[in-house]
Amino acid sequence: MSGMREVEEHLAAILAAVTPTGDERVTPADAQGRVLRAAVVARLDIPAFDNSAMDGFAVRADDVASPPVTLRVIADLPAGSALDPSFGAGEAVRIMTGAPVPTAADAIVPFEDTVGGLADSFGEITVTAPARQGAFVRRRGVDVQVGDEVVPSGAVLGPLQLGAATAAGVTDLVVARRPRVAIVSTGDELVMAGQTPGPGRLPDSNGVQLAALALEAGAEVAFRAVVPDDDAAFLAAIAGAVSARADLIVTSGGISAGAFEVVKTALAAPDSGIEFVRVRMQPGKPQAFGRLAAGPLLFGLPGNPVSSALSFEVFVRPAIRAMAGARDLARPLLRLAAASGWRTPPGRRQYLPAVIDRSDPAAWTVAPATAGGSGSHLAGGLARAEAYAIVPADIDEVSAGDLLDVMLLG
Repeated sequence: MSGMREVEEHLAAILAAVTPTGDERVTPADAQGRVLRAAVVARLDIPAFDNSAMDGFAVRADDVASPPVTLRVIADLPAGSALDPSFGAGEAVRIMTGAPVPTAADAIVPFEDTVGGLADSFGEITVTAPARQGAFVRRRGVDVQVGDEVVPSGAVLGPLQLGAATAAGVTDLVVARRPRVAIVSTGDELVMAGQTPGPGRLPDSNGVQLAALALEAGAEVAFRAVVPDDDAAFLAAIAGAVSARADLIVTSGGISAGAFEVVKTALAAPDSGIEFVRVRMQPGKPQAFGRLAAGPLLFGLPGNPVSSALSFEVFVRPAIRAMAGARDLARPLLRLAAASGWRTPPGRRQYLPAVIDRSDPAAWTVAPATAGGSGSHLAGGLARAEAYAIVPADIDEVSAGDLLDVMLLG
């Protein structure tokens, strides 16, 4: 196994070459999954005004200190009302949840604490329970005040963060530009996904798979191509990716030790900027990486579907996340016991497509996703995988009960 590069060594070289994308301003509606570059600072208080937490009646707490008490209803306040009705002792205002609390009121009596409730909420009401000052009143700014930081820089914007930013009156956000990814699948055997393959031909599943993984990682797919094992066709696709302003190009196939390795032959020149290496892992031993003279980073991944998907997870996904300024570059890990045993490749770290058995909440276990073993060609079995079980290089065989790191997907 001499001459092999460790996984961490190859990943370190990749991350050292990554440069962040620029910033752009987008609306909250367009910011899902983006990395925030400038903290969100509140432009509005949350709540923006004192409002009712219940459907009921705005009252003076002193008036209902000794129930039962009969009060005269003198106005009606639905949510969205701009009215501020004044009222005196012995009077009340019917109010709905979210409506502004009148200046004259200092408590809310819910419908449940009156004799007739909603059905008898006009004219006069009889209050059956006392209400302390401030009861069911949501005070202005109790959650967030103007100038407060609502979402910190570096956060990944999800639905809750976007809702908070909008509630705080923010109309645009400074986020990292999505990295632009080009996907180039190589091989005489490939036809574009959707076409019917003839004898000896295969649909380009890698292209679909890698594009979906890139989108999930937070990138946008700027270019896609399927090319034969022909240097000129491959280089034309690379030129197309450069013209599409790709930040990084991901190829599949053409980097192994066979006779028709188009990525290797087309980029064989020492000044190509691309290095072809072997990494101590299974699947995914052959890898290529570097920066083209035209600017984009290029990742050459193996052509077998499992190898391609796993290589993306270990090397490309962290690079995309780093380009976008994310803090969490890797997938989350769990430590789980193996449900069964299996053989592992000697001297190489194994990443086995796996499923997790959650039937016992106190003792989850992990098992291979397919009975077909860990073959890198098993694209169908990959559909069942929800994780990769990671077996260290110095372990030749996993036994039931052994504890393993498990990389969660999705």
